[in-house]
Amino acid sequence: MPLRPTRTAKDTVHHPLFARFYAWQSKAAESVVGPHREELLAGLSGRVIEIGAGNGLNFAHYPSTVSEVVAIEPESVLRRLAVEAALRAEVPVDVVPGAAEALPVKSEAFDAAVLSLVLCSVRDVPRALGELRRVLRPGGELRFFEHGQDPDGRAMRAVQKGLDRTVWPRLFGGCHVGRAPLDSIRTAGFEVSSYRRLLVPARGPKLPTSFCVLGTARRPVGDA
Repeated sequence: MPLRPTRTAKDTVHHPLFARFYAWQSKAAESVVGPHREELLAGLSGRVIEIGAGNGLNFAHYPSTVSEVVAIEPESVLRRLAVEAALRAEVPVDVVPGAAEALPVKSEAFDAAVLSLVLCSVRDVPRALGELRRVLRPGGELRFFEHGQDPDGRAMRAVQKGLDRTVWPRLFGGCHVGRAPLDSIRTAGFEVSSYRRLLVPARGPKLPTSFCVLGTARRPVGDA
């Protein structure tokens, strides 16, 4: 039975209006974003933790080689939708309340971790990435698909910085458009093995949210 969209003591994020907007908007954009989700998750295996699962649109793209997905989602409305999506998934998915900065799971418990359009809204990015490093086994894989600052254009970076300081986080559930996810992942001690930059959508005007990076990193094998 799907969970009711009630707020619990474990909820650290509560944006019901934005959550409903996000659920609608993300489904409308799935024809564009879906292929990137497929690329992000291709070839994963074993036990996986996904941070900020939202309404669960990634779940349909997990390959059968994944034995279990533990999906962390702090927002109650989105978590209810994620539970419904988990029931339709072809791999076992357990949707759990919790914050990226304090993951409610044991250390070194996962073979892989997934970040998908979530670092923009995490309150403390270094702490969240430190938690991911903790729960991944040494050598474990981190898959990431994130939007962030324009790597080339000064004018757009200035716009993104201004939006982050003013209206954007308030209007869009704590989202920031000017963060540098790839730099943050490296600074957190992950070894980035491959990545590519892309525009989403690929055609049309460049939006503050268009500048994305999709790639793979690992927790170092000798990490203690």
